[in-house]
Amino acid sequence: MSEIFVNYRTGDGNETAALLSEGLSRRFGEEAVFFAGRSIRPGDTFPEELLAHVRRSGVLLAVIGPSWLSHPGLRQEDDWVRREILEAWHYGVRVVPVLSGRQAGRLDREVLPPALRHLAELQSLRIASSSYDKDLESIGNELSRLSPRLSDRDARTQQASADQPTAPHNSLTGDNSGFSVQAGRVGDIGTVVTNPTGPVNTGSGSQHNQTHRPNLSGDGSAYIAGDNHGGISHRFGNAGGDGADSR
Repeated sequence: MSEIFVNYRTGDGNETAALLSEGLSRRFGEEAVFFAGRSIRPGDTFPEELLAHVRRSGVLLAVIGPSWLSHPGLRQEDDWVRREILEAWHYGVRVVPVLSGRQAGRLDREVLPPALRHLAELQSLRIASSSYDKDLESIGNELSRLSPRLSDRDARTQQASADQPTAPHNSLTGDNSGFSVQAGRVGDIGTVVTNPTGPVNTGSGSQHNQTHRPNLSGDGSAYIAGDNHGGISHRFGNAGGDGADSR
């Protein structure tokens, strides 16, 4: 059975509840979180599944949106949000109000129906879209401290994540119309060249290209790498000079 039961009102906090369920599932494992919109399978008996998971969970998160308090369902005995909270209390399951959004205020005991007034006395948590990652981490930390089983799951999930091999990261240089040289490696970072039209060295060391390297021999041979717009000339021997070449 799931350790965390997410209680929510459709139309008032269900988007927050879905994000909360998804984030906690990543941290503690999908089987640790019960969210009716995902956890009840086709063909399952809806009332039995809900109540069974409430009774066997370790904590019920009651997601409370801006209109939660004024909803008439809270005063109806067959309302499922109300029934799940009361079922949790009856079976000794910890209930934690989760206020959705920065504008949601703390619950007013006098406005709550008598059966739910205890909610106003409970320490609450908060989650908002503007600080979702930070709030989610804080809620996860609190749940891990409250439940030894969740703490164990948390440790196993983090260890499994640490044991995952890190895929190498490559840099892509695109089309290459000249020389592209990889000068060794930095960690797992490599270089990938696509559609090369010039010589490429994919390893360490000097680059040698036998196909395009000119064969040079004899006195005064010259090789120009790249465009030459100024020309080149040589002067040899003692014909009016000291044998040095002139550029």
